[in-house]
Amino acid sequence: MTSIDSKDIHKIVIACDAGMGSSVMLATTVRKQLKDTGVTVEHTPVNAIPADADVVLCHAGLAARARASAAPGAVLVPFQIFLGDPAVTRLIATIKKGGTVGA
Repeated sequence: MTSIDSKDIHKIVIACDAGMGSSVMLATTVRKQLKDTGVTVEHTPVNAIPADADVVLCHAGLAARARASAAPGAVLVPFQIFLGDPAVTRLIATIKKGGTVGA
C-alpha cells in the first residue's frame, strides 16, 4: 500500500481514456479547489502519466492501467463518478487540512 503525506503532494494527475470531457471537467474542478495550496493539477492520458505525479486520480475502470503506467511511488486514487465522488472529496480535504493519502 502506497501512501503520501499531504505536505508532500505537489502534482496531481487526472488520467483518462474515453475522451468524453468528463475528466477535463474534473481536472478543472480539482484545480479550482486546490488553487491556493501550491498543488499542480494536470490532465493526461492513462498511458502517459508523468513520472513526477505524486497522486493519480482515475476512474476505477482505468485503475489497473494507471498503476501500470504511473511511477512506482505514485498514489492511485480511483473514483466511481466524475463529479462529487467521495474519494475526490476526501483527497481535497486531506490536502487542505493535512493528513495522509493512501491507496
